[in-house]
Amino acid sequence: MASSVQQLVILGASGDLTRRLLLPGLGTLLAAEPERKVEVVGVARTEISRDDWRATLAAALEDGGASEPVIKATVARARFEVADSTDAGDLQRVVAGMRPHAVLYFSLPPHVTVKICALLEGMERPDGLRLALEKPFGEDQQSARTLNEQLLRVVPEDDIFRVDHFLGRATVLDLLGFRFANRIFEPVWNAQNVERVEITYDETLALEGRAGYYDGAGALVDMLQSHLLLVLAMVAMEEPSRIDHVELRDLMVHALRATRVADADPVASSRRARYTAGVVDGKEVPAYASEDGVDPKRGTDTLAELLLHVRNARWEGVPFVLRSGKALGRDCNHVTVTFRPVRYVPDGLTGEPTPNRITLDLRPQRITLDITTNAAGRNLELERTTLAAELGEPAMRPYGEILGRIFDGDPLLSVRGDAAEECWRIVDPVVAAWRAGKVPLDEYAAGTERPAAWAARLGEGPPLSPPDP
Repeated sequence: MASSVQQLVILGASGDLTRRLLLPGLGTLLAAEPERKVEVVGVARTEISRDDWRATLAAALEDGGASEPVIKATVARARFEVADSTDAGDLQRVVAGMRPHAVLYFSLPPHVTVKICALLEGMERPDGLRLALEKPFGEDQQSARTLNEQLLRVVPEDDIFRVDHFLGRATVLDLLGFRFANRIFEPVWNAQNVERVEITYDETLALEGRAGYYDGAGALVDMLQSHLLLVLAMVAMEEPSRIDHVELRDLMVHALRATRVADADPVASSRRARYTAGVVDGKEVPAYASEDGVDPKRGTDTLAELLLHVRNARWEGVPFVLRSGKALGRDCNHVTVTFRPVRYVPDGLTGEPTPNRITLDLRPQRITLDITTNAAGRNLELERTTLAAELGEPAMRPYGEILGRIFDGDPLLSVRGDAAEECWRIVDPVVAAWRAGKVPLDEYAAGTERPAAWAARLGEGPPLSPPDP
């Protein structure tokens, strides 16, 4: 790790993401590694006084757990510049003040990022410049390809850090150790033994003032196209010989390239819905279409579900179901792998054996394993037993983990350009079918589990009961 001052220049620094996620994440990094010295430079068109910027930074670093001496030193180095980054003169002024190996963080929409990078291409830039971009990486496969081509005209791929904070989540990274360091799991991690994989991120959280971004994206683009497809890649990937940014990301892309909408039918293999007024945790929630900043005519989805197949020898025929929604009855964030039933139960044992099921909870960090055992006091009767392990809280929040890698020039936890394009390739047919009105926009009351029309699981059978809390 470098001992000199590392520079983080944030374009779009006045936005919600910077205050709510990026800067507190930096705080957790500085709490875990107080020897790091960081100069935070905020850049935005909206003027913020130096005192207000430093107060925002101090509060965020404190929220992340940084010590008082580290906060004071970091705040003393911080500065803010009023600039329109799409203006060549303003951008040149910002670039002129950047150190070698500075991190230029785009907390901006992709179409704005492309414009700025086109300007950067013609400018003298600091040595070792690193570009960090927030999702979405483009708006479809073609625009993602255009974005990647533009980025590569500014810096090499290994200096491009496409940020998807799910890759910094401790439980997502735990998939690597869980799968590849346990002999009892890796041999059965295939279509011969696995019946179904579900990756779910349901939230009780409603829109909460994010209409400016969310109403143009929806659950499919905001969650499934990026976060959950990358988790799928880690679940489905082949075994790496080493964990480095080349091999890990090669194998993730290999898994994504094999992934298709089930039966090449985006209509039958996808569902969407939007919440109406209801009550979540005792709080009244207005209908999504009535939220401030929402255009009801867009038909934005707040709940999306997608059935996918990974077309290779390991996973052929196994349904992978991705689902995410807002304003639901409870938070449910996990990866669930359900195994096929045993072929035969000896005569004399009564009751149906419980399917073996592994659940990795993303929040809180926990792993559970459902097995079948003999019931206590009823020795020949079968019952479900759940083994659980709490994994504890990670030292850093996802943004802290990712920022540390960016400062160190390690792209292990960034999304490579070809992976970003593959994620769009997978969902583009679904987006097209939804825009054409081929998939109905169902409704569910805020605070409920799902639309009434979704009583059956996507792909087969009755709903899978969630793991016990």
